[in-house]
Amino acid sequence: MRPVTTTPADVDVVLPCLDEAEALPWVLERIPPGWRALVVDNGSTDDSAEVARALGATVVHEPRRGFGAACHAGLTAATADVVGFCDCDASLDPSLLLPFVREVTAGEADLVLGRRRPRGRGAWPAHARVGNLALTRMLRRRTGLRLHDLGPLRAARREPLLALGLTDRRSGYPLQMVVRAADAGWRVTEHDVPYLPRAGASKVTGTWRGTWQAVRDMSRVLAEPPAAAPAGGRAAR
Repeated sequence: MRPVTTTPADVDVVLPCLDEAEALPWVLERIPPGWRALVVDNGSTDDSAEVARALGATVVHEPRRGFGAACHAGLTAATADVVGFCDCDASLDPSLLLPFVREVTAGEADLVLGRRRPRGRGAWPAHARVGNLALTRMLRRRTGLRLHDLGPLRAARREPLLALGLTDRRSGYPLQMVVRAADAGWRVTEHDVPYLPRAGASKVTGTWRGTWQAVRDMSRVLAEPPAAAPAGGRAAR
C-alpha cells in the first residue's frame, strides 16, 4: 500500500467491549483524529462504559452477549461512509486502520483485513493459531480466497456491509462477513499488522474451550449455502 499522508474523513471505528476498562485509554488515544470511536458495551461489569464516555467515545449498549452481536450493534449505530472494526483489548492498534480505509476509499478494495503477526510472548496462543489455520484453509476451499487470518481488524463501506445481511451474532460474525463478501464478488485484501499481548484475560481464544467454541461457530458459517449477491454487487464507489 502507498504511504498515508492524510487522514481519511467520515470513518467510524467499532470497538466491541466486554470488561475492557484497563485497555480503553490505550486504544482510544490511538483512534485517528477526526474519526469517531463507537465503544459497544456488551454487558461489562466494570466501568468500561464510563471510561469510554469520559475519553470522548460514543457508547452503544448491546445487552445480548456475543462478539457478533456487539459488532453488528456498532455497525448499525455507525453513520459514517466507512466503518473500521478493532478489538478493544489493546492487542491491536486502531491507527493501523488508516491505510485500510485509504484503500477502501480509493476504490482499490472492498474489504481490507489485518493479518495478525504476534509481537511478544503470549500474544497469540498456540491453540488459537491452530484454530485460525484450520479455518482459513476451510475458507479457501469454500470461497477461493487465499487469506491467512480472520482477524478482527478490518475496514469496509457501511452500506454494502449492511446489505450483506449478516446474521451470526457469536464468534462466526467476522468469518460470515468475509464469506458473504466473497459470494458477492468483493475484492478482499489483507495486510500484516502487529498483534500484541492483550490486556486482561481473553473471553474467546484464551482457552481451548473458548477456541473450540469459536471454531464451531465458524464451521457453521462455512456450512451455509452461498448467499445471493446483494443488489448492486460490489461495494458502491
